[in-house]
Amino acid sequence: MTDPSYIDTSKPHPARMYDWFLGGKDNYPVDEEMGRQLVAMDGRVLTTARANRAFMQRATRWLASQGVRQFLDIGTGIPTEPNLHQIAQAIVPDARVVYCDNDPIVLAHAEALLRSTPQGVTEYIQADFREPAKILEEAARVLDLDRPVALSLVALLHFIADEDGAYDLVDRMMRALPAGSHLVLSHGTADFTPATAKQATELYKARGMTLALRTRAEVERFFQGYELVDPGVEILDRWKPEPGERGPAPEEGPTPGYGGVARKL
Repeated sequence: MTDPSYIDTSKPHPARMYDWFLGGKDNYPVDEEMGRQLVAMDGRVLTTARANRAFMQRATRWLASQGVRQFLDIGTGIPTEPNLHQIAQAIVPDARVVYCDNDPIVLAHAEALLRSTPQGVTEYIQADFREPAKILEEAARVLDLDRPVALSLVALLHFIADEDGAYDLVDRMMRALPAGSHLVLSHGTADFTPATAKQATELYKARGMTLALRTRAEVERFFQGYELVDPGVEILDRWKPEPGERGPAPEEGPTPGYGGVARKL
């Protein structure tokens, strides 16, 4: 059970559930079962997963177009093409990308994350976000931490409660990065569906998991002290939408998630 390659299929895991939401195959019946329960509560769970993935792609493209050449992606999840390094290296071929996740099933598929361009580098770290010193030490083998890095925390922080140090962990990671670095994050919210969100939070708790959905103001707090990129903290599909992208139908209501990017001065 303490083997880092052990995959526990007796209870759901957020990375595998996210894979199921996106239509992937790298999940187990226990993940699908809970996924279906969440979808029954609110069908927007599926559209939010897709909107979150699209946000990651847009944010990465924007950063690469601004000349960012180093990325540290924590809470990577199961590979789903295009992965972050493919997007970044399509614009900046010599981009260096370090992925980090704590789920053994992600490690089992890490080979898909290591197919870098000849000019660039990709690497994978098996670690938990609650181990910032370990992550930084291992990331420094690939990334030059004296030069700007984009820290990507996509759909991660709503699994870390305030009492577990969510804000402090982000602060510790960002303080270790130099000026010119960026913080990228997306986060689920209960702002638009409080009753359903309460049900979902209780379901996660019953399965031994944390779901800490935050308000817009609480998400903005992660960016305090940094320069937010326009349009600031925004609903996922409204953050720098690209031509041809379609948001949810008006009758579905807003996508219950926020995204934002900020620069460390």
